[in-house]
Amino acid sequence: MSVYLDWAATALPDRDVLLASVDAALSGYANPSSVHQDGKVAALLLSGARDKCARALGVRSETLIFTSGGTESNHLPMLALLQRPVRGTIAVSAIEHPAILEQAKMLECAGWKTLIIPVTKEGFVTSEAVLATMRDDTAYVAVMAVNNETGAIQPIREIAADLLARCAGKKKPHFHVDAVQAAGKVTLDLSIPGLDSASISAHKLRGPRGIGLLYLSHRIEPFIRGGGQESGFRPGTENLAGAFALSQCLEISARMNLEPQARELMKQVIQSLKSINGISLIPESRTDEDPRFSPYIAQFTNKGIPGEVLVRALSDLEIFISTGSACSSKKKNRPVLQAMNVPPALQQNAFRISIGSETTMEEIEILSNALRSLVSGL
Repeated sequence: MSVYLDWAATALPDRDVLLASVDAALSGYANPSSVHQDGKVAALLLSGARDKCARALGVRSETLIFTSGGTESNHLPMLALLQRPVRGTIAVSAIEHPAILEQAKMLECAGWKTLIIPVTKEGFVTSEAVLATMRDDTAYVAVMAVNNETGAIQPIREIAADLLARCAGKKKPHFHVDAVQAAGKVTLDLSIPGLDSASISAHKLRGPRGIGLLYLSHRIEPFIRGGGQESGFRPGTENLAGAFALSQCLEISARMNLEPQARELMKQVIQSLKSINGISLIPESRTDEDPRFSPYIAQFTNKGIPGEVLVRALSDLEIFISTGSACSSKKKNRPVLQAMNVPPALQQNAFRISIGSETTMEEIEILSNALRSLVSGL
């Protein structure tokens, strides 16, 4: 049997959800912007999907914009900065996804300066670090909700509150949260004061690729213009099937609340792998029941096998894991681990285990036995 433990890269699709989304696409085939009867049917299906997403996330429907995925949802608030007549600085954490860090580099080409917020050796962004990094001309701050490599849950509520307090009486920087690894998995409150935008991706939630959400607590001036879809903020004919599927996935996640089950399973993952001589957790301080980390992601390292080699060796055994972010899988450097000051040798040998709702203890045992054999064979 094959063992899939790379859910943080993309989750196994929910067959029932995908089939239902095909039915939605067939019944709502018309353009939702068309004024004829069939267009109204499609528009009704689209608004229903938005309402369902809003209920699952505990926000107002008008705050949600359908996008092509997490990357676009991360980019849109950043691109809106280009509308500003005066350039300044943006502050992004050192452990952000490439969708944020690489786009920040592009903003620098347009006159903006990027400030990097440091993290602790455990991979956490503190509100003190955010405030210390900011300058008077900082217009945008980005801190992800859950790190996609270590699973560290960031103190978003505290950061938002401290930003509000720091900026009382003057304009606050736009605070954006990449919630791709948090939505539908760990407690996520998008309505907290001071949080301006957040990104969500369907394929991390067992939905299809190519559909995501941008949460906007208030209207901002869009940089990209077009036909006026999605309240004028994201032009282009909407992906109705994708929106329907995403709404189903968010509703299922909210209803089932699998976090307790995931925490119990991740406890077994950590205990099993740490029992193997030469394998350790990153960060080492993480315990098997540590509430500061997502129960869906864990980063390990070993003393003898480069992470890329280990991934290939396990793949030959039909066990599928990763070294880290799938978007950076072809790159040799590990920015997240570098930011945590992990020694270079441990960075090189690091690997990520990520689980989901279909992961079983049998699969964990198969992984553990394979790792034990590979590592002991050195």
